[in-house]
Amino acid sequence: MDALADRHGIVVGVDGSEPSNAAVVWAAHEAAMRHVPLTLIHMVSAAVPMYPEMPLSMGMGIWRDEDGRRVLQHAAKVAEDVIGAARPVPIATEMKCSPPVPTLVQLSENADMLVVGSHGRSAVGRGLLGSVSSGLIRRANCPVAVIRDEATHPGAPVVVGIDGSPASELATALAFEEASRRGAELKAVHAWSDIEAVELPGLDWTIFKEDADRILAERLAGWQEQYPDVTVRRVVVCDRPARQLIEQAQSAQLVVVGSHGRGTVGAMLLGSVSNAVVHSTRTPVIVARPVVPHSRRSAV
Repeated sequence: MDALADRHGIVVGVDGSEPSNAAVVWAAHEAAMRHVPLTLIHMVSAAVPMYPEMPLSMGMGIWRDEDGRRVLQHAAKVAEDVIGAARPVPIATEMKCSPPVPTLVQLSENADMLVVGSHGRSAVGRGLLGSVSSGLIRRANCPVAVIRDEATHPGAPVVVGIDGSPASELATALAFEEASRRGAELKAVHAWSDIEAVELPGLDWTIFKEDADRILAERLAGWQEQYPDVTVRRVVVCDRPARQLIEQAQSAQLVVVGSHGRGTVGAMLLGSVSNAVVHSTRTPVIVARPVVPHSRRSAV
């Protein structure tokens, strides 16, 4: 069955590893909260992963396909157990013989979100999800969630990094949505500088902080009107953005960042920040990417 041709929802890359299973659990919760379908994708290779590559023998091909079906069956069972009968969510599975990153980028045109584990198994037939997550946060056509493990903090806040760039605005919108769905506090973090404060002789941080506080409040005002149910705590610090977000992530249930940002003092460098946060925290991270309009989406 072509599960993806006319569907939108949460698409999960699965490979049977522990981070992959954690991604399925997180994605199932997300799909249930959003009331959208959940699609589980397992990608396999047509060749033995060696140099030079060699085509799989018939026996290896049969093993690969059977292994892939087992991976998908297990992932579907995990998702079903999470969702339960009280919150029915359509669950589809599909196996594709193609490289993970190009495949998921293509599928992202028809997805509300991509979800992957932080890394995966390197055996034949399983994607290397560490490299996959790095590729997707640069190229996907929808938000990308990277999940490390199943540890959750349901009462903790959602953290978002804000620098005023278009990418940051996308992250802010997504963070308010996620906080509202979870009934969670939203912690809006603005790290004023990408260089150490001590590198700026004579800096009077109190003067700059007042201005930064005002600007951050103005950027959040419209969103707070749109989401009156979300309590917002503003955090303005003179610190490196990545370091500050990684620190804030320790007491958060979710971190949302943009895929890139402005490269000036007073702005968060979200290209490098998103990579640093994704690879340095155990907290689920969503990298906000522009969603391709439905009118431009092509069936896979």
